[in-house]
Amino acid sequence: MAEAHAKNHDYHILEPSPWPLIGAVSAFLLTSGFVTWWKDIHIAGMDLGPIVFGAGVIGVLYTMLAWWTDVVKEANTGSHTRVVQLHHRYGMIMFIASEVMFFAAWFWAYFDAALYAGDPQLYSRIESLGGVWPPKGIETFDPWHLPLLNTLILLTSGTTVTWAHHALLHNDRQGLKMGLWLTVILGFVFTCVQAYEYSHAAFGFSGNIYGATFFMATGFHGAHVIIGTIFLAICLLRAYRGDFTPQQHLGFEFAAWYWHFVDVVWLFLFAAIYVWGYGGSGAGH
Repeated sequence: MAEAHAKNHDYHILEPSPWPLIGAVSAFLLTSGFVTWWKDIHIAGMDLGPIVFGAGVIGVLYTMLAWWTDVVKEANTGSHTRVVQLHHRYGMIMFIASEVMFFAAWFWAYFDAALYAGDPQLYSRIESLGGVWPPKGIETFDPWHLPLLNTLILLTSGTTVTWAHHALLHNDRQGLKMGLWLTVILGFVFTCVQAYEYSHAAFGFSGNIYGATFFMATGFHGAHVIIGTIFLAICLLRAYRGDFTPQQHLGFEFAAWYWHFVDVVWLFLFAAIYVWGYGGSGAGH
């Protein structure tokens, strides 16, 4: 009987799963609830937006937990053969490429306003800019204070996650755990510093193109840092469970890829928005 069920190929034939359907329904509830809440739309006289949004968030988080738990079980039971791992790598590469294009849109919006702030042909379209960038009346952050600190924090976290990866490849379990601990702590510190920075911003999100592009670009990056920190924290938990081996550690490898992507995006944000767009020295004018 065991021979009848033996695997005679390198591919993973998936069992029927409810998570794609549940995830799609949850994502629909999340987005529709958010729009309804944001636009203050009342249904039958009731403000259902926050409730629908909350239900969608819970559904998405539960789907992520349950689906990825199934994926971990598949990895630990030998379903992720070398061929399957190769295809997973292709999928992760395409996912990161889509994230690159996502951030490219925010950079495009920022530079579209910054580079044409003084163009007389476009002045009527962006009249509030006053012909300069940053716009008149906007007090920008000094890049050499908190932004520089956060840059050093993220660069350091990139070295610690690389240390953890090399430790795993050499079967150094203690080095793996220590590197992951440091990376997770640095990711948390980065988020705290950015939250402190936001709380002291001299401009708001709405009412000006600078605030909108600044908070959308850096805010979405901050969200990615939070996601990456959670990703690495789960890898740390799995490391304590003994899930990863020098030969089988695809989940950790993808977390490291994602974290390095977050590092690189921040370097571009720091250079373009904080340094080039710093109004204090006129560099962005």
